[in-house]
Amino acid sequence: MSIGIIVAMNEELEVILREMQKEKTEVRANMEFHVGDLLGKKIVAVVCGIGKVNSAICTQVLISEYGVSKIVNIGIAGGIGKDIVPGDIVIGDSLVQHDMDATAFGDKVGQIPRLDTFDFKSDKLLVDLAKGVCESITEHKSYIGRIATGDQFVADVEKIKWLSEEFNALACEMEGGSIAHTCYLNNIPFIVIRSISDNANTGAHMDFEKFKYIAVENSSNILKNMISNM
Repeated sequence: MSIGIIVAMNEELEVILREMQKEKTEVRANMEFHVGDLLGKKIVAVVCGIGKVNSAICTQVLISEYGVSKIVNIGIAGGIGKDIVPGDIVIGDSLVQHDMDATAFGDKVGQIPRLDTFDFKSDKLLVDLAKGVCESITEHKSYIGRIATGDQFVADVEKIKWLSEEFNALACEMEGGSIAHTCYLNNIPFIVIRSISDNANTGAHMDFEKFKYIAVENSSNILKNMISNM
């Protein structure tokens, strides 16, 4: 069984491709799926694109067409927790979609109507594995908690405070919740891990070129160590 790896940036994918023994590249839904071996494990690696629809389609292709047994998603997020600073890592142990609003029907904000769960929980074994790996990255702190996803680039301080109060989220981004949702419906174990680029709550941010280097380094270290221990 293969491991599906969804990354946010081409730079992160390039690191994987340099180290994997690639068998083939196939285009599905206008995305390139790279199939091969990495550290003795079968993997399928892909950049999913931005937003919930892109990431949900990408995840379903990995499951339906490539038969992956688990999915690891590495990417970027904005920090919400007051102690989280650029360069830190958030391991998502649960994911919610903050832009789902069916409150007119009596549901909580974030609750997807007629679904039997409010949030989507990452696989505990993968969370524990990611925690152990992230603890070895001494330059930056790592946190475990909820990640909020929506089709919005959130830069407003009041919105950030609302995400913290409403969902107790540590980070927000635009793909993880729909990856988690798709995995939940297909009963596939998953983990979502985010490198923090900024924190609108505190005004902290990092120059993107500097951050990109840190994110790529962290992502490649996390991925390689997780895969080698799976």
